[in-house]
Amino acid sequence: MSDMLTQTYYGNSIKQWMIALSIIVLSMILAKVMYWLFARFSRLVTSKSKSKFDDIILDMVEEPAVFFVVVMGIWIAINYLTLPEKLLSFVGHAYQVIIALLVGWLLSRLFDAVYEQYVIPFTEKSESDLDDQLAPVLRKGIKMVIWVMAVIIGLNNAGYDVAALIAGLGIGGLALAMAAKDTISNVFGGFTIFTDKPFKIKDRIKIAGYDGAVIEIGVRSTRLKTLEGRIVTIPNAKFADAPVENVSLEPTRKVILNLGLTYDTTPDKMEMAMELLKKINLANPRTTDEPIISFNAFGDFSLNVMFIYYIQRGESYATVQSEMNLEILKQFNLAGLEFAFPTQTHYNINQK
Repeated sequence: MSDMLTQTYYGNSIKQWMIALSIIVLSMILAKVMYWLFARFSRLVTSKSKSKFDDIILDMVEEPAVFFVVVMGIWIAINYLTLPEKLLSFVGHAYQVIIALLVGWLLSRLFDAVYEQYVIPFTEKSESDLDDQLAPVLRKGIKMVIWVMAVIIGLNNAGYDVAALIAGLGIGGLALAMAAKDTISNVFGGFTIFTDKPFKIKDRIKIAGYDGAVIEIGVRSTRLKTLEGRIVTIPNAKFADAPVENVSLEPTRKVILNLGLTYDTTPDKMEMAMELLKKINLANPRTTDEPIISFNAFGDFSLNVMFIYYIQRGESYATVQSEMNLEILKQFNLAGLEFAFPTQTHYNINQK
């Protein structure tokens, strides 16, 4: 039996191969035990704490920690054996990269814990929907940075010329940036919307000839639902180049109404008409108390009265306008004030 164990294969005896395999198996068993201990005893400790943050931290740490034990076991087993120099060098480089990726995985999971504990509750409490749109994007961006740094550090520790690699990526990145400049400008436009906050979800805005309510703000584009009910997708770069009119932020809505009375309207009745308009405006709780009323023109077919009133913020434009017009029609009919319409008077010059 001892002779069998001393037989050599690929530079190592069967005994050495068995010991190396045992180290790997023991590391896996140890990893399983650690996982069980994490699941059983750590919960007893964290259950006494009022905060859930420590529970999330433990949940995020346990898997990378367990995997690290397995990797260490494999590393010890390989170094126990007598292997070719090139193979050991390759394994050593791979080990450096794997350790860096493990650290990146751990940091990424810890960031997820912080994000779920603090960032998500903050966005849920915020009145703006814009941070709800951009927070997941920032989350992905930070995690991407963590992974890129982990790869770079791992390759650097493994002995690769990272500077030359980054320089090569820089040239390729420049070409990619030139090809995707519109996408990049749209992304920066999205961050401009986030920082300047010219509007928010459900605001009615006017831009580039479109008038509608904002229904979605993305990283690359923003969607409006126009007054006709159509969905319009506008690249975010437009918001950096074109003026944006936020209709929802206006304090009042201005309505200009031109009324034409017949030419047989007396001065007293004209004054009565203007007084009625003032009373109609004051009686409506949806309008402000500062109308502009003027007998402003002698038209071709009528005596013109200009009536300007302001609808209060948040009120329905169409509803208030209908109420005002109906009340004007009722009051003018009761007062005997007649609205003019185009008429012509023909004279027969041949009649004697």
